[in-house]
Amino acid sequence: YMFGNAVAIANLAKMNGNADIAQLYYKKADSIKQLVQSILWSSKDNFFEVLKDHGDTLANVKEEIGFIPWYFNMPDSNYNVAWKYLVDPKTFSAPFGITTADRSHPQFRTHGTGTCEWDGAVWPFATSQTLTAMANLLNHYNQNYVADSNYFRQLQTYVESMYYRGRPYVGEYLDEKTGYWLMGDAERSRYYNHSTFNDLVITGLVGLRPRADNIIEVNPLVPANKWKWFCLDNVLYHGKIVSIIWDEDGTKYKKGKGLTVWVNGKKVASSLKLEKITGKL
Repeated sequence: YMFGNAVAIANLAKMNGNADIAQLYYKKADSIKQLVQSILWSSKDNFFEVLKDHGDTLANVKEEIGFIPWYFNMPDSNYNVAWKYLVDPKTFSAPFGITTADRSHPQFRTHGTGTCEWDGAVWPFATSQTLTAMANLLNHYNQNYVADSNYFRQLQTYVESMYYRGRPYVGEYLDEKTGYWLMGDAERSRYYNHSTFNDLVITGLVGLRPRADNIIEVNPLVPANKWKWFCLDNVLYHGKIVSIIWDEDGTKYKKGKGLTVWVNGKKVASSLKLEKITGKL
């Protein structure tokens, strides 16, 4: 997060014409990046880990928080190997979502329930962070560890977990095997509005990638042959109204075949298949 803040300050300063401040905070960001990669990376586990007891020893356990560096597009490409554990049922991939700790660790889910344990149960807050990080990985890195099908499956699992007693619900955390909300009836759980679900759909699944310039970029993470159609409509973006349509054969929305992007009612980009496309705002 400190890296992300430093980059944001630098970018704002650059846009405002303050080169000295921009340079200072780009350097701060680079220093943080190098420290994270040198101190928090476990070459033994091929994973970013926390330091144990505020000391200088790594915890020697893979936790979901280790995917957060990609939330800010921070790590170099050689660290992408960490993502192979996301899709592995022995580590993070459970029937009802992404666990907050390595499923194979001897202390997994051993700390009881109801005292804010992050020892393995599925937390929507952490899931949102990880899926945002995965979308960044799929958009900004060349790697073979995860694909759009993995993003789609994990988001689908996330959606299917958002029910409690037959009604839509997002709570504190849930059992990774049964999908049962562990604090479902507690006040603190039913007011746990910490999911960034809308953002995962808009910038990840449908693929409207935020940019500072006047280019609109769309890169859907819907796998080929999965959906015949979808539409994201009336999105306010850079002061304009954006619509993104996927209509495989053109019969659903009657706006043409394939993927189309519309800005204020005008088509600015299109493709006959689900792929990255760009256009001018």
